Amino acid sequence: MMFETSAATPLFRRFVVNLFTTSARAAFCMPAALLAGCVSGPPPANFQAAQYAPQQRMGSQSDHPGGRWIETSFDFPGAANCDRSGSQDLAGYRRASVGEFASRKAPLAPGDRLSVRILGDTDSLTGTYVVDTDGAVRLRGVSPTRAGGGTLTDLETALRHTLVDAGIVRPLRNAVTVSLIEAAGVPVAVSGAVFEPKAVRAGERTPESRIGLKEGEVSGDANVSRSVATAIRAAGGVRPDADVQRIYLVRGDAYVELDLSGLVHGSQADDVELTAGDRIIVSSRKCFDADLVRATPLTAPGIRVYMSNLTRSANNNAGAAIGKETTSLPYGTRFLQALVAANCVGGSYMQSDRRAVLISRNPINGQSVVIERDIEKLVREADRDAYDPYLMPGDAIACYDSRWTNLSEAIGLVSQGISTVTPAILLDNAL
Repeated sequence: MMFETSAATPLFRRFVVNLFTTSARAAFCMPAALLAGCVSGPPPANFQAAQYAPQQRMGSQSDHPGGRWIETSFDFPGAANCDRSGSQDLAGYRRASVGEFASRKAPLAPGDRLSVRILGDTDSLTGTYVVDTDGAVRLRGVSPTRAGGGTLTDLETALRHTLVDAGIVRPLRNAVTVSLIEAAGVPVAVSGAVFEPKAVRAGERTPESRIGLKEGEVSGDANVSRSVATAIRAAGGVRPDADVQRIYLVRGDAYVELDLSGLVHGSQADDVELTAGDRIIVSSRKCFDADLVRATPLTAPGIRVYMSNLTRSANNNAGAAIGKETTSLPYGTRFLQALVAANCVGGSYMQSDRRAVLISRNPINGQSVVIERDIEKLVREADRDAYDPYLMPGDAIACYDSRWTNLSEAIGLVSQGISTVTPAILLDNAL
């Protein structure tokens, strides 16, 4: 078949020539892209105020990518200036002793289940009652009696006066008996140096663990989860900058200063039973304490982190076996341990020249920080603990390709570029 007789042949020839020229240029430009692909990107830059742990900053002797730390004028508390001045939110409150709060049972709270027995009565008023949301106990046919905020003895006395005044019982000392069946969970507010400052319910029970529902009516309940430590854990646990020797419990117009450091170090602690409306303030020392980065009664047992492994050895997170189990890590996990969980460590030695970044947020002031490390150096060097950061809840980890992987990718691009040139040459010869 002859194409020379066609009027469109010159246009088609110019199209083929342009295609060949473009492909050839791409092929010749590929080596430059190949070399560029083998060069590491610039190290991350961070504000100095974002640093909160000593392991985030590289020493001058290390050849890890240290990043650029930029001075700022932000008036944020840094990681190096510890401060034990305590909370400033307690002005106007009376300071009480620990014994004043701990020597007596916590006041009754809404949801508490009580057994009320009336002398000489079996089924009219005697029975089981629950403290209502407004703190009152409502006996049938009797005006509500205030219970929340008082003790069992206070409620007994108030009920006795109410029933005597109504002419229902005689003024005997044991005319009314009140006992506790179940101490319910209570709402308290937790603020300060915790990961999730919020209102929580301390001592809340599941339906399976309710008292007196299966075994029949009982008397007395020690709800050990209705404590300061449990409420703090429900608020995400203390941050690494928390001052666990100065935790404040505010109740009514008074507050008490608690030393809960024994719960961290395995000794005695001044934990106190809570009641509805209590407020807990955890002071901050404004500096990092590694002793608080582990599972304790005051810290979270585990953390959730985000992982990405898009290296050549694992083209996606599913292929890297990154799932719910690997991204849920014990509190106290370090960067290198998480990299192993993300399948960023090991494999072919030609792919060992990888880097990884840790994306975190300063829990003290909320400033974000990005830390980059050479994975192989982190594995090999003996002083790794000095620059292997601890992970915080919500951190993110990303692994970058090695230079050899980048080289392989660049060679593949060159091969693809050259392969697009060949058909154009053959087609041009046919013309």
